[in-house]
Amino acid sequence: MSPHLFGTDGVRGKAGRPPLDAPTLTRLGAALARVLSAGGRAPRLVVGRDTRESGGWIEAALAGGAATEGATLTSAGVLPTPAVAYVTRAFGFDAGVVISASHNPFEDNGVKVFSGRGDKLSEDEERAIETLVADPAFAPAPQPAAASEPGDYAGAYLTHVREALPEPGRLGALRLAVDTANGATSLVAPRLFRELGFDVAVLHAHPDGRNINLRCGSTCPRPLAEAVVAGGHRLGVAFDGDGDRAIFVDRAGRVVDGDAVMLFCAKHLKALGRLPGDVVVATVMSNIGLEIGLRDAGIALARCPVGDKYVAEAMIAHGAALGGEQSGHVIFAEHLPTGDGLLTALQVLRVMADTGCELDELAGDFVAYPQVLVNVRVARKPALDTVPGVARAMAAVAAALDGRGRLLVRYSGTEPLLRIMIEGKDQQDIQRWADDLARQVTAELG
Repeated sequence: MSPHLFGTDGVRGKAGRPPLDAPTLTRLGAALARVLSAGGRAPRLVVGRDTRESGGWIEAALAGGAATEGATLTSAGVLPTPAVAYVTRAFGFDAGVVISASHNPFEDNGVKVFSGRGDKLSEDEERAIETLVADPAFAPAPQPAAASEPGDYAGAYLTHVREALPEPGRLGALRLAVDTANGATSLVAPRLFRELGFDVAVLHAHPDGRNINLRCGSTCPRPLAEAVVAGGHRLGVAFDGDGDRAIFVDRAGRVVDGDAVMLFCAKHLKALGRLPGDVVVATVMSNIGLEIGLRDAGIALARCPVGDKYVAEAMIAHGAALGGEQSGHVIFAEHLPTGDGLLTALQVLRVMADTGCELDELAGDFVAYPQVLVNVRVARKPALDTVPGVARAMAAVAAALDGRGRLLVRYSGTEPLLRIMIEGKDQQDIQRWADDLARQVTAELG
């Protein structure tokens, strides 16, 4: 068995196949409990899942393994990922387990673990768990798990989230459309917005175990855009399968992604004096338009590798209150150290209420620069600064961009490819520069 289980977002795979087969999951549950019980006390775990048909038996396998180490496991049922993170911290659990594959199709699933602080497990803890799972001498005997009474965790979570919009009445008569992706927010999102007094049109909130993320949700906002325009709604919000992302649609049906949300939220937080260090964290894939928009507002952008785990780590390192990804995974650290789609939606509504602006007006400050992506096949992968022709070509592109664009060149980690990404004001210019650079790479490395 391979010792490597955890990726940037937990353990992922096809449900029923290693590492998401019952024997491995049983070992994973036991290993998690063993690592967490190093202090001598049997750990208390809480587990939540999205609506995939495989979630129930995966939970049972994990619970059976955890029980072999004396762990107490509480099942929270179907609950968004950020809700599990909140419940873990608020109710004093030693760890929270989420069974979900986020925005992936139903055949996939995954297991991610939050620490008692509500953030991801440390890499040391993940390596310790992986080592145990791979150790043939570690042989937990499956047994029934004793799940404690779950309680109304959804209610407690929604009470927490509502703190982000203390005066919803300031928005006046608000009609919005909500797409829950047939996922974990199918019950809690309509409940939240209706309790706030909004007129809500709900899309894709009838999960059947297989329709999660199917032509809907944050990865497919077209149905939401059509519904917003047809229904005359002020805005729409689409979540992904596990509820940690939110993508918006303005009243004209235009999509508003995570980059635009981070820009106007950052400017608003700065105006309120709630943006420590005047810094925002985003990944290398966020558009240069975000960086320029923040710069013009006197706010620095700290970039990090792709993945919410890396965003969270960089936010801690920079003391940032706001960070996220273009995909709509946005972290508001003063509320929770992980992305939360519902919280992001309320933060957007809070900015609308405070400024009196509609979503299209707020998002209008964000100008997405054209982008070109080119993959070049290479025969070898030397450091690019050691290849004179390629280094000169890259320097020429950087000089031409003159701080109003971005060049990102990197080797693929899994294929014999060099990936070239250029963002700039003019589509024809950046396409020409990318093609010139690709030809130089082919000449020297092909």
